[in-house]
Amino acid sequence: MKTDIILCGVGGQGILSIATIIGEAAMRENLYIKQAEVHGMSQRGGDVQSNLRISSQPIASDLIPRGGADVIISMEPMEALRYLPWLKKDGWVITSSAPFKNIPNYPDMEVIEADLAKLPNVISLDIEKLAKDNGISRSANVILLGAAQKALGIDYQKLEEAIRRVFGRKGETVVEANIKALALGREAQ
Repeated sequence: MKTDIILCGVGGQGILSIATIIGEAAMRENLYIKQAEVHGMSQRGGDVQSNLRISSQPIASDLIPRGGADVIISMEPMEALRYLPWLKKDGWVITSSAPFKNIPNYPDMEVIEADLAKLPNVISLDIEKLAKDNGISRSANVILLGAAQKALGIDYQKLEEAIRRVFGRKGETVVEANIKALALGREAQ
């Protein structure tokens, strides 16, 4: 088993929380894991990206080569497109459909949607709306994780257990909101 994942988005959207949950779940499945983070200008809405490599065999490098990513999980649709050169031909893109327009020349959404439609495996969800409609607005990132679960090859229960461990210190309300978000994402795909 080997899964190379690129997590991307805009600072403050919860990319690193998703990486932590996936990493925790992978370790509980006795898998090897390496992570490389590139923090953007998160306080100014800059891009944030993380390489996450999971394998049943030891991993030599924490960086994913071009054309080597099995999955791109993106909190922002334009950011998903930015990392397409790293995606395998049959790889998966799981992305939020709602743009975060943090630059003056943000591309037209019709162009972004057309580019995503050319790919063989895409799940695009309005995670912000799903989160708001379900009273869990701070858990939109975990909705996206739920939608990505099958592409990741990690057992759903392991992700749920990881959420309990990662968010446990924040209280049961936060834990339950994130478990609800994970289930919403799995159901919405």
